Amino acid sequence: MRLENKVAIITGAASGFGEGIARRFAAEGAKVMVADINEAAGAQVARDLSAEGAGARFVRADVAKDADVQAMVAAACDAFGGLDILINNAGVPQRNMPMLEVDEATFDRIFAVNVKGLYLAARHAVPAMRRRGGGVIINTASTAGVRPRPGLTWYNGSKGAAIMLTKSMAVELAPDRIRVNALCPVAGDTPMLAEFLGGEVTEDAYARFVATVPLGRLSTPRDMANAALFLASDEAEFLTGVCLEVDGGRCI
Repeated sequence: MRLENKVAIITGAASGFGEGIARRFAAEGAKVMVADINEAAGAQVARDLSAEGAGARFVRADVAKDADVQAMVAAACDAFGGLDILINNAGVPQRNMPMLEVDEATFDRIFAVNVKGLYLAARHAVPAMRRRGGGVIINTASTAGVRPRPGLTWYNGSKGAAIMLTKSMAVELAPDRIRVNALCPVAGDTPMLAEFLGGEVTEDAYARFVATVPLGRLSTPRDMANAALFLASDEAEFLTGVCLEVDGGRCI
């Protein structure tokens, strides 16, 4: 098992990419703290993993709130004895619309979750990883931060920030043997897709979106889980500051 006895926190793990990563990590031997703002769905994922024999717990956490993030890290350390891997996967989308039509509250929430969430996670997770002698942080960024689409300007900016923060964290935390990488997926068939398409997934809009991906489909939780597993494993021990495009060629 590639993550045997590793302790991992995965935010946004109640559904979509986060759930896929949580299930794959558990299958590879990790002890998983399922973190999400959705209590019912997140608790169910943790129960499913426990029923399959994995070490798994659920903690409710809004990654934009310092007290929640502090409690999330403490819960993992208390339950499993420390922290080795943090997957900053929780994120919020922006509905596709002209940039000046996005209200301030929406802008604030996008940056609170997608950017401030990385700051808060680092504040509490890095000390725990230092106590273990190292660790791995993986941030879910997006192709939006590499090749932006019109109508998603503020979301694009938040993911561009996530990419630059990943690179800067990688350099600063290297002496602590903490590797920091990012995943840049194209959109997947998750609840966020409707927002990226302007509020509704129509057959025509879906087809146009998929047509922008050379390999002809969207990202799946399995795609993200496979990429995250590699970056979290010892096989990637010399990789840090990498922003891996899991996008079927979208960013070419």
